[in-house]
Amino acid sequence: MGNTGRAAIAGLGITDVGKVYGRSATDFAADAVRRAAADAGLAVSDVDGLLVSAGMKRDVSITLANVLGLRDLRLLAEMNAFGASAGAMVSYAAAAVTSGAAEAVACVFADAPLRPKESAGAAYTARGRKPPTGFASFSIASGITNANAKYALATRRHMETYGTTSAQLGQIAVAQRAWATLNPLAQLRDPITIEDHQSSRWIAEPLHLLDCCLVSNGGAAVIVTTAERARSLAQPAVEILGWGQGHPGQVAERGSDFGLRTGAAVSGPTALKMAGVTVDDIDVLELYDCYTFTVLITLEDYGFCDKGEGGAFVAEPGRLGPGGTLALNTGGGQLSSYYLWGMTPLTEAVIQARGRAGERQAPSNDLVMVSGNGGILDHHSTLVLKGA
Repeated sequence: MGNTGRAAIAGLGITDVGKVYGRSATDFAADAVRRAAADAGLAVSDVDGLLVSAGMKRDVSITLANVLGLRDLRLLAEMNAFGASAGAMVSYAAAAVTSGAAEAVACVFADAPLRPKESAGAAYTARGRKPPTGFASFSIASGITNANAKYALATRRHMETYGTTSAQLGQIAVAQRAWATLNPLAQLRDPITIEDHQSSRWIAEPLHLLDCCLVSNGGAAVIVTTAERARSLAQPAVEILGWGQGHPGQVAERGSDFGLRTGAAVSGPTALKMAGVTVDDIDVLELYDCYTFTVLITLEDYGFCDKGEGGAFVAEPGRLGPGGTLALNTGGGQLSSYYLWGMTPLTEAVIQARGRAGERQAPSNDLVMVSGNGGILDHHSTLVLKGA
C-alpha cells in the first residue's frame, strides 16, 4: 500500500538570479537542484523523481537527469503550463510521494533569456518563431504582437467594466517594492511612490513600466517528499495541504469573460477545499505578478474581495506593504524581486513558511497560499502550504 500521509517541501535551491551571464538554462537548473538537495540535507543521488519546467527558450529538458548523474529514476517528465508550471509540478510530486510512486522528487525551473548588451524586452522576442496564419493572425494584423499588449487589453476591460484605475494598480507596485527593499535577493530595492508609478513610461496603455515584471536569468528548485520524512531532514518541513488547477479555455469571441475572470476562480477554491481552510485563514499570500493586474484579478477570483472590488481593496490604506493587514508578495514578487515564472512566488512562500525571511518575515505564517499564472490568463495553479 502507498503512503497516505501528507507531502512536504523539504529543500529549496535558488541560484544567482538577474543579469547573470555566461551560464545556460541547464547550468542554472542543475545548480538549483544541487542546492535544493543540499538544503534538505540530501545527496543528489537520493532524488528518485525529477520534474522539469523550462522557460520560453525551452532550453532545459529531461536530459537534465544525465547532467545531474541521476540513475534509476522512478519519475521523470517535462511539464509546461507556463507560469502555472511550478504549482502543477509540486502537486504531481506530492501525489507521487504520498502514493509511494517516488520518495524524493525535485521540481525545477530555469531560464536564461537575458543577453549582454540587449534590452530586457528583447529577451522574449519571437526569434526564429513562425508567425501564425489564418484567423489566428488577426491579432498580429491588429498590432497585438506580445504579452504586454494582450494583458493591456485584459486590464482595460476590467477598468471599463468595474472602474478600476491605474493608480489602484500602482498601489500594488509600490507595496511590493517596499517589501523588496527588505529582500537581499531582490533585483530592484529602491523605494518607489505612486507618482513614480504614474510617471513611468507606457509599455502598453494602460500598463506603465512599473506595472510589468522583470526579466531574469536563473533557476530555482524544491525537493518534495513525505511530511514524515521531511521532519527528519535538515530544514523545517513545509507541508503541502492542498492544490488545484484552472484552465478557462478563453476564446476570442463575443461573450468571453477575458479580463474579468481567470482560472484562479477554479484552482483557488479547489486548493482551499482540499486543505480544509478558507481565505480568511490564510496568513501569507504569494501571488503570480507578471503584471500588477494579475495580482488584482487573482485576489478577486480567490475571494479575498468581491468581483470588481479589487481596485478599492488594494488601495485601502494599511492593506498592503510591510506592516499591512495583508502579507502579499513579501519578497517583492516578479515586479521587483526576480522573475522565475511560478517559482518566484513559490520560493518566497517556502522562505516565509519556514520563518526564515528576516526583516520581511510576516507576523504569522501558519498558512501560505501560492498562485501560478500562465499564458495570457490561460492557466492557473494554486498551492496551500502549512508553515513550519
